[in-house]
Amino acid sequence: MRTDPSIHPRPHDPAPVRLAPGGEFDLIRRFLAGPAPAERPDVRVGPGDDCAVVAGDGIALSTDMSVEGVHFRRDWLAAEEIGWRAAAAALSDLAAVAARPIGILVSLAAPPDDAGDYAARVMAGCREAVESVGGALLGGDLTRSPGPLVIDVTVVGEAPRPALRSGARPGQELWVTGELGGSAAAVEALLAGREPNPAARERFARPRPRVREAQWLHARNIPTALVDLSDGLAGDAAHLSAASGVAMLLAPELIPIHPAARERSKVRSLRRALGGGEDYELCFAAAVGAVGPFHTAFEQAFQVRLSCVGRAGGGDGVWFVDAEGHRRPTGIVGWQHFGGGTP
Repeated sequence: MRTDPSIHPRPHDPAPVRLAPGGEFDLIRRFLAGPAPAERPDVRVGPGDDCAVVAGDGIALSTDMSVEGVHFRRDWLAAEEIGWRAAAAALSDLAAVAARPIGILVSLAAPPDDAGDYAARVMAGCREAVESVGGALLGGDLTRSPGPLVIDVTVVGEAPRPALRSGARPGQELWVTGELGGSAAAVEALLAGREPNPAARERFARPRPRVREAQWLHARNIPTALVDLSDGLAGDAAHLSAASGVAMLLAPELIPIHPAARERSKVRSLRRALGGGEDYELCFAAAVGAVGPFHTAFEQAFQVRLSCVGRAGGGDGVWFVDAEGHRRPTGIVGWQHFGGGTP
């Protein structure tokens, strides 16, 4: 049977993108400058046409917007770091369903003064972030903004067997990757006009979406429910609670607090770890004993800490729990853009 090539296009041609003359297209050419992307079977049409065309089994899609003055400030971050953060926040959504990244589409609304080196540097950060997890820059959109700078990133991945938020059951363990609160500590310092701890600043400026870590865990059937920590452990554990119909019981003494977020006040330290947000770690439920056989191998493979922070129980919501099983409210709900959260 004959195959229509318009329906089944050939793999993406890595030749330079050809665009018409014009200032806007000159800037797009700068965005795409550099070594030609390697040919890959999951990208059939890349930048340069009206649509990117991708192939995969269970296409995972998400979008994340970064707005100047809300998500970033220029006096805090370099242009490349602003781009990296915008892409990393979106890529973390792929980690949350254990998807394999295919690429990103970046829509950039830039003030006229940024339509040059600054915009190119922002896009370089976006591109570096997606390539760091094995994805590609697929295209996007460029438009003028009267201000502020806005970066909208759409991620595309493949998830034939996606991890979801809804599989936790009473009695299962609750785990997190990494250490929490470092990004929040950096933001607090910056807001106060202080130079943040270098390690905390790195957590804020160049967060690492746990894409490969999520795929590793999911390939071993460890998580029964999974979410990424973008709004703080308290807020994102509440998503697992709501989706799974169970309570999330946190043991405060087990929560891995980033060294830069620790203070003499345990309450303040916990508030950063549970409500500060933008850690982009993973939080997942697992059957009792499921993590143990893989714990050392995971930490050796990724140089990332893996900590049990509590368990799932009957009821709903997120609670602190003591050794006797007594529950008390955390008093923290996580970051929300429209009120009720911990800034």
